[in-house]
Amino acid sequence: MRISSRKGFVFAAACVASMALDYTASANSSNSEAKMVEGDYRRMHTALDHLRAARIDLLSAEHNHGGWRERAIQSTDVAIRETEAAMSWNP
Repeated sequence: MRISSRKGFVFAAACVASMALDYTASANSSNSEAKMVEGDYRRMHTALDHLRAARIDLLSAEHNHGGWRERAIQSTDVAIRETEAAMSWNP
């Protein structure tokens, strides 16, 4: 159970780091807005996969631990929806 919880948090942390790297790399290039829209979304797809895996791990955790698990699942659901929206955004 403890390994599953850590694994979920590691996935979530990797997701956030991956999205931050994707944003930073795009923002540092010239004509960043166009490149962010036109660029491939490999890192965002990877982040989305990690978020979904983290959600599965959180759902399989045995205890709610004072509500942390429930809040983590809700936050992960929001992150999944926001990532999907960002990937489908078209100016």
